[in-house]
Parts: sequence; C-alpha cells; structure tokens
Amino acid sequence: MESIKEIAARIRELREVCDYTQEQLADELGVAAEVYAGYEQNGDFPISVIYEIATKFKVDFNELITGEPSRINTYQIVRRGQGKTVSRIPGYRFKDLAFRYADKIMQPLLVTLEPSDEPAELVTHAGQEFNLVLKGSIDVIFEDKVLTLNEGDSVYFNPTYPHGQRCHGDSKARFLTVIAE
Repeated sequence: MESIKEIAARIRELREVCDYTQEQLADELGVAAEVYAGYEQNGDFPISVIYEIATKFKVDFNELITGEPSRINTYQIVRRGQGKTVSRIPGYRFKDLAFRYADKIMQPLLVTLEPSDEPAELVTHAGQEFNLVLKGSIDVIFEDKVLTLNEGDSVYFNPTYPHGQRCHGDSKARFLTVIAE
C-alpha cells in the first residue's frame, strides 16, 4: 500500500467491474454523489466506507486496502506490559476489528507513521486498543518494553498502561487501530 491513490484505483476498478456508476454506488452507500466523487478522486476514503464497499461487493477488506490477501501471523494480548500469544488466526476479516464495546460498534482508523529517531510519545486512555500492521513495521512501546510488529501482526492491549507507537525501520508504516474508550 504505497499510496491512498492505489486504494482509490482498486475501488474504482471494482466499481466499474461490477457495472456501477459513481452516482449509483454513492446512492446505495448513502453518501452524497459529490462527496463520493471526491473520495475516488483523492483516495481519502473513510475506513467505514471502504468496509461497506467491500461488504457490498463481497471482497476481502484487507485486500481492497493493501492489494494483498488477508493474513494475520499472531494475535497477542498485552496487559500491564506482559506479552502473551493466545491464539493464531488463519485470516483477517474486518469483523475481527469492528467490535462492540459498551453497546457501540468501534471503527478502525488508518494511521501512517514516518520513519523517525524520536522516541514515541507515551499516552494512556481507558478501554481497549487493537493495532494491525498493514505495511512496514512498527514498535509498540510500553514504558521499558518494546514489541515489534511486522506486516500482518496484531496486538490487543489495555491502554491504561502508558504506550505509544513508532515506525520501525527506514520505510513508513501503516497500521489500523481500533480504540474503545
């Protein structure tokens, strides 16, 4: 996933293959036609709209975003800085990320991290957090503990513990995060 323009190109191609106009798809998604046209032009699709398109046309959400089939290497849970592998998941689907928390469906956000030598800013917040790396590699920092995640790796943790993320390596990284506060 080198550019959000590539996401827009994949969505445009999918729309055309399925014989939909921009206006038809916008109408079915409940999005104003001019707003949808802007999404396709600049690639700035909200994650929730990409999910709706993937669901409508029955395509893999991860593949629509990254251009590659879905995969998850390991699912780790971290509480109070103690990392533990709890299961292996053969494939990733959006429903694994959009989860119910306090009667609210949480939507993932797409985050881009530029390479940097600066230390990650550590933050805390209530609830739960899930990160899935789509491109590159990130370090998830829990005070003195560093967990390096590569493409396809994910982490689920209690964010009341001070934590932060930074790009690992020389190429920018992209990951999805779901934060339930």
